[in-house]
Amino acid sequence: MRNLFKYNDITANNLLKALLNMSLDNEYMSILTSNSFDKKQQLPLNYINYDIIAGVGAVDVLQSNTESFESLKNYHNIKKDWFFGYLSYDLKNEVENLKSQNHDAFGVNNLLFFQPEYVLLLKDNQLEIQTFQSKDDCDKFVTAFSFEKLEGEPPTVNFNQRDTKESYIDKIENIKSHIQKGDIYEMNYCQEFYAEQIKLNPELVFADINKEMSTPFSAFLKLEKQYVLSASPERFIKKSGRKIISQPIKGTRKRGGSTTEDLKLIEDLSSSEKDISENVMITDLVRNDLSITASKASVKVDELCEIYTFEKVHQMISTISSKISEDIHFADVLGTTFPMGSMTGAPKLKAMELI
Repeated sequence: MRNLFKYNDITANNLLKALLNMSLDNEYMSILTSNSFDKKQQLPLNYINYDIIAGVGAVDVLQSNTESFESLKNYHNIKKDWFFGYLSYDLKNEVENLKSQNHDAFGVNNLLFFQPEYVLLLKDNQLEIQTFQSKDDCDKFVTAFSFEKLEGEPPTVNFNQRDTKESYIDKIENIKSHIQKGDIYEMNYCQEFYAEQIKLNPELVFADINKEMSTPFSAFLKLEKQYVLSASPERFIKKSGRKIISQPIKGTRKRGGSTTEDLKLIEDLSSSEKDISENVMITDLVRNDLSITASKASVKVDELCEIYTFEKVHQMISTISSKISEDIHFADVLGTTFPMGSMTGAPKLKAMELI
């Protein structure tokens, strides 16, 4: 059972600096920051619960490459605690009869989660810490916070392209032919850019990215020598009680240089038949995925093709919700919705086969 301790007058900016400094001496760290403590009214439904959620240190670690969702379910049923980590894209091969021949430079697990020593929850400058440690040890943990800004020069990074331009265009033409045949209606195809043999401070890079982008699902994840730095405004899935929500994004415009230009770009996005049709297709896909675990008649589209403005972009976001019964575990919901439709396509299975 975790002990709960509260601390006052800690701002999100200061806590983020403290956590990034602390990451330098910890092998396991997860920081989830909303960047939205001053603009909660501008965001979609259910976007913000906390200004920062973080996990520091590892009491235990789950790694899996087979029957991963079942492993996660069993792990959670035993521990009944907080976990931080990732689901990798190749987890799809456990969900469906799929395989990938794409280049894999990282060799990550299908799934990895760690049970943290400290859980930090910040909301409106009130910090709650959940830990197995005593009050004295927790006080020492907080006293050790360093609010100093990370210093250093960003490295010069020259990115390489995994595919040649010719190969990339050939793949796009192949995808377009599948769309014309009706095999798929839309597909999210990405290409890889990479850099090797560079020295950088991931904590400093994240601080710079986060300052520049300020997105509501920014994340820093450190797992020994592996790092994930994210500046995403998109929610895959959330469970609150028995309620499940998913908020796919399809449709993007850049920010304008003035309010007038912003309004024109928003109008262009909100009236775009292409973006609306893509968003509706993914919304329908998410409705179908959620219905597998949902209680009868509980799947709803709470928002459809709403436009929201972030630091650098305008986005078209839909919100879909459902309710699950007591006997449905959250790992079951993950297993029937993964991977998210907005990062694959529709129909999802065929899009994944082509990716």
